[in-house]
Amino acid sequence: MMNNKTKILLPIYIAIAVVLGIFIGTNLDYKKETVLLFGGNSQEKKIKRLIDFIQYDYVDDVDTDSLLDHTIMDMLSKLDPHSTYIPPQDLQSITETMEGKFVGIGVQFNMLNDSLTVIKVLKDGPSERAGLKAGDRILTANNDTLYGKKLNNNYIIKTLKGEPNSKVDITVYRKMENQELPFTIIRGDVPIESVDAAYMLNNELGYIKINKFAASTYDEFKDALDDLLEAGMKELVLDLRQNPGGFLQVATKIIDEFLEDGKLIVFTKNKREKVDKTFATAKGDFEEGQVYVLLDGASASASEIVAGALQDNDKGTIVGRRSFGKGLVQQEMELGDGSAVRLTVSRYYTPTGRSIQKPYSDDVEDYYVEYENRYNEGELLSRDSIKVNDTLKYVTPKGKVVYGGGGIIPDVFVPLDTTQYIDRIHYSRLNTFVFDYIDNHREQFDGLTFEEFDKSFDSDQKIYEEYSEGLKDSFHYKDLKADEKMVQLYLKALFAQQLFDSNAFYKLMNREDEMLKKVMDLEKNEIPINQ
Repeated sequence: MMNNKTKILLPIYIAIAVVLGIFIGTNLDYKKETVLLFGGNSQEKKIKRLIDFIQYDYVDDVDTDSLLDHTIMDMLSKLDPHSTYIPPQDLQSITETMEGKFVGIGVQFNMLNDSLTVIKVLKDGPSERAGLKAGDRILTANNDTLYGKKLNNNYIIKTLKGEPNSKVDITVYRKMENQELPFTIIRGDVPIESVDAAYMLNNELGYIKINKFAASTYDEFKDALDDLLEAGMKELVLDLRQNPGGFLQVATKIIDEFLEDGKLIVFTKNKREKVDKTFATAKGDFEEGQVYVLLDGASASASEIVAGALQDNDKGTIVGRRSFGKGLVQQEMELGDGSAVRLTVSRYYTPTGRSIQKPYSDDVEDYYVEYENRYNEGELLSRDSIKVNDTLKYVTPKGKVVYGGGGIIPDVFVPLDTTQYIDRIHYSRLNTFVFDYIDNHREQFDGLTFEEFDKSFDSDQKIYEEYSEGLKDSFHYKDLKADEKMVQLYLKALFAQQLFDSNAFYKLMNREDEMLKKVMDLEKNEIPINQ
């Protein structure tokens, strides 16, 4: 069980994750526009004149660029919680995340003891083609020394990324061979995957987890869907937990795989009352199969569009907890200096006409800690504690009652299982421990398949005992003993993730997942829908 401190911190951690996720997850698929500040109207001239006065006449030197940035952020904060300013130094990385790729060398890395260490070499990427291996320490890149310094991630990323087909000469220290090795790597496209896992839960039930709706997500999803259908899938679990959203058109293409031709998917309405409707086409590949959609309080935006479209069309079953509640649509507009704003330009509505945008005011902080209020008021533990607005009641074609005004309420509620929560200290320590252990025992795992690993890993619990021994002098040792079963499972899953991939991680973690257990009960018809 969780201690009191962890219970208090849990909703705060999740709220922070939601804020970060929403920031990168609200961009919808519009053409980018360049907005020129300080044009000809009187308001723009007024701002320009004020900046000139500050720059030339104010008593102290002032960074007017920074001043303007803060002014823009303050202006946007007065509009709504999702209109945001993206400074030039952040725009590229956010754009890459939403495009689903970047140009680099294709490694996951971490700074361990002032050494730039390769945690994982991405499959089919530039580094794998060049011969790099997990555990290699990158000493230099184009004669720039990258060890023995306290370098931040931004500096390292800037050094390793570059133009397509450009060359970077690196030197690595390979611990297993105890020697320095030179490599020349040709930079290329490196995918940022948005489908974390796709596999069969049993002979007929498939599972796909999507972490965001980026430009590449539909293609990833379709490949996974096709593979599962080929493996005999008749029913699907679509896991959208912790998914903050993304491109609207990507979400609608995924929904189109489930709905029959002509079914309304979503519609948007702007300030001029212009309505744009999106309908399903005849090309769906999973229109007959049962779908379960998993949601939690961090499922937002495009995730809610998917869940709302399926729920309102009586397609499948929504399982989990009430989603975040974001029904505002943003358009990205460039400001001409490498920065951009994402400005709310319309609202979206589910097929029954629901807006699932939760209320907001000028206090953005209150808006994002609303999740903490849900926790404190018991909503995460009891369906009866979910507050609904009876004036925002809607009915689906088959007579199911649904509500607007603040997120998607699931058909089948699953309370938060606090015993499944890993303390952030354990999370950090476990990741470090797992890498160090693998780094010192690579021959032990060499050539091992996932199935062999799954059957044999830590059967004598010596690895767990080694981790536990390292915590004995820490006050976290008591927490470890209280959460022992979960920590052991997470330890094994992290080993699987570093040795294989994220698919292996979720195969293990999902065995103790309460929402998936609920789905299995639904499959056996052991619990009623809309309970």
